[in-house]
This record gives sequence, structure tokens and C-alpha cells, in this order.
Amino acid sequence: MINSLSSLVFSHPLIAEASAESGSLVLAGVLLSLVVVYFASKIGGEICARLDLPSVLGELVAGVVVGVSALHLLVFPSADFDASRSLIMQALQMTANLSPEALNSVFESQSEVISVLAEIGVVILLFEIGLESDLKELIRVGYQAAVVACVGVAVPFGLGTAGLMLLFHVPAIPAIFAGAALTATSIGITARVLSEIQRISSKEGQIIIGAAVLDDVLGIIVLAVVAGLAKTGEVQVSSVIYLIISAAIFLIGSLWLGRLVSPFFVTLVNELKTRGQLLVSALIVAFILSDIAVVIQLEAILGAFAAGLILAETEKREELEAQIKPIADMLVPVFFVVVGARTDVSVLNPFDPANHEGLIMSGFLIVVAILGKVVTGFTVFGQPGLNRLAIGVGMIPRGEVGLVFASFGANTGILSDALQAAIIVMVILTTFVAPPLLRLVFQREESAPVLSAPDDI
Repeated sequence: MINSLSSLVFSHPLIAEASAESGSLVLAGVLLSLVVVYFASKIGGEICARLDLPSVLGELVAGVVVGVSALHLLVFPSADFDASRSLIMQALQMTANLSPEALNSVFESQSEVISVLAEIGVVILLFEIGLESDLKELIRVGYQAAVVACVGVAVPFGLGTAGLMLLFHVPAIPAIFAGAALTATSIGITARVLSEIQRISSKEGQIIIGAAVLDDVLGIIVLAVVAGLAKTGEVQVSSVIYLIISAAIFLIGSLWLGRLVSPFFVTLVNELKTRGQLLVSALIVAFILSDIAVVIQLEAILGAFAAGLILAETEKREELEAQIKPIADMLVPVFFVVVGARTDVSVLNPFDPANHEGLIMSGFLIVVAILGKVVTGFTVFGQPGLNRLAIGVGMIPRGEVGLVFASFGANTGILSDALQAAIIVMVILTTFVAPPLLRLVFQREESAPVLSAPDDI
């Protein structure tokens, strides 16, 4: 592991020009960052577990504490943050007298490696969630999940865009972009909570997961449309049609082809004699599908989820679930801590006059963000006994997906400072509020009294 990581670090173009000493400092920075990630995730997770809250909430909060908002232990390059403010970089600087340029190279390379590990973490998470899901049940609730996803995109987008234009007089393109940011759903956060409370295989859980996957596809399409508006002022219809067709072909085609070839996968694994034959073979499948998804401009997590669904249909499911857990325990916390570490909660400070306009707009966006997703659960009909509130709450968190929208808006200059702050506040609160709410609505269902039928006379 260390040798491979070292070769990855040394091959980075920024390090090619640096000394061997600088290269070793990158590796040292990565290892120190992982120590911070694991320590923070365990402390935060254990505290939340003892408070009967989802551990993922603790990992997110711990990420905020060690990140740019507080301790500056796990930070990432940005326009207003330089390497010298990172405590890990300061610790490394004490061991070597690096120039500012070399220090920045070390900082950027170390941050890139951690970001890649976080992305691999969410790929592993969605692969694990796919393994825990029931493909037959997911197909059975497919039309319901599609309704939930479409409503969950249309309602927040429409209300957010119209409200910003009418109430706050925001120009059309920034308002459309902010409305698009409201459409996102973080499948990673919701899926982790559902898995923790053992609801991933329930009918509600399968509708939420199916809708969240479709939400991701729709979110990619919406982002492509908004990107076209930002760059040219017009929507490129051909790009939108391409994304829709490629997403449909990929999801349906991979599941259909996967079910055909899965018997050959099992036969191959049974013939292999080397250590880790099942786990490594399964990861090859997951990474190939993830790579294909990225190549056709979709998200890697869609490919990983599809791979999990395919392999869940084989006789190796339980064995593979047990073997993937240690890998998930190592990489998934990196993703959630990094999401928290990237989040700057200083935009929540009401005593800073520069935040006032953003906080007012964020209040509106938060209401739309929550209500626009909660109503989705009540669009599911013909299912008696279904916990519709849980479905709506499960769609609330924006998480890393919302941060992608916010960072894109910042990089392209579409958003004003106030509107960008409002989107970030909305992402923060929906991300942190959803996990405990999801557990609460399921607990209320379990504690609700069951009325017995009257005795026959």
C-alpha cells in the first residue's frame, strides 16, 4: 500500500520538479492526513453512536472541526487559503527548510491524493450499498423511485428559481443555477444511514436508493444544462439528449449484461487459487463499470452501484459483503471527513455583516430544499403502510453533490458572494439535519402502536 501510494505521489507532475526530500514529505503529509481522518472519524462516530445518532453525522462534524472551519488540520488548496496555514504543512516545514514554492507543491499533491482516496471511498460505499440491495425489489419499485426522483428535481428547482427571481430579484441565470443546486441528493449520506439502521433492504429504503440514483443522473443533466447557460447563455440540446441516452443505456445495459455474465464470474472465482480471489475480482468489475460511467460523462458511483447490484445476484453475495467491509472501513470515512473538512461554516456567522444577505436567502433555500424533497414521499400511491415521510426525509441531504454545484458556481463566477454563501449554508444544514431526522422518522414508525383487529364474533 505504502509503496503504491509512494509511486503515485512521486509520479505527480508537480513533484517531478521537486527534490526527493519533497517527495517523501508528500507521502508524510498523506499519512499524517490519514491519521487525522481516522482519529476524527472514530471520535465523532463514537460520540454520535453513544447519543443514538448516525455515526456518519459524527464523521461529518468531525471533518468540520479538523477542516478549514476550525483546526486547519485537513485543508485543501483554495483562492483564500495558502499552504502555510495548514498545521500539517507547518509540522512538515519544521523537518525541512522548503521554499514557498516547494511547500505549495507538497500541499497541493498531498491534498490531491487525499481527494482521490475520498472519491475511491464513495465508490466503495456505493458498491457495498449495491451488494446490500435487492435488484428484484429495486426493479419492482422502479416506477415509484422514478416518480420520487422527478418530483424531487422539479419541485425544488421550480420553487427555488422562481422564489429567488421574484422575492430577491436575482438575475435569471444565477437563479436557475441556485435552483439547480437544490435538485441534488447525496446518495452516499442517505445510504450510509439506511445501512446503519438496517433499512437498506426495506421497501422505503429501496425507493430512496433508486430515486437517489436517478436523482444523480438528473442532477448531472441539470448541471450540464446550467453549464451551457453559464458559458454561452443558451442550452445545448444535443448535450442534454446525449446524457439522457447514455445514462439509460449504461444503467439498463450494465444490469442486463451483468446478469448474463455473472455465472461466468462465479465459475472464474471458484477456479482461482490465489489469496483474495473473490474481493479482487469483484473490485475489478466495480472499477471497470465506474470507469465506463466516467468516460461517458456520468458519475463513477453509478457504475459502482450497478456492479454491486449485479454481484448481489450471485451465490457469492454474503461472502463478498463480509470481505468488502474492511475495505469500506478504511476508505469510506475519508470521504465523509473530507466533505466536512471542505465545508466552511464561517458563512453561518450572523455577526459578520457580509453574511446577512446570504443568510436571509439561505433561509428561503433551506425551506425549499427540505419541503421540496419531503413532498416526494407523498407522491407514492398504492402502497399501504409505506412510511412516506421517511422517503421524503431520505432525499433531503445535498452533501458532496451540493458542494459540487457551489464550487462550480464559484469557479465560473455565476454566483454573487451572497448567493454562493446561501447555497453553502443550505448544503451544510440539509447534510447535517437529514441523518438524525431519518433515524427519527423510522423510530417513530417502530414505536407506533399496532391496532389489533377486532375478534370475530
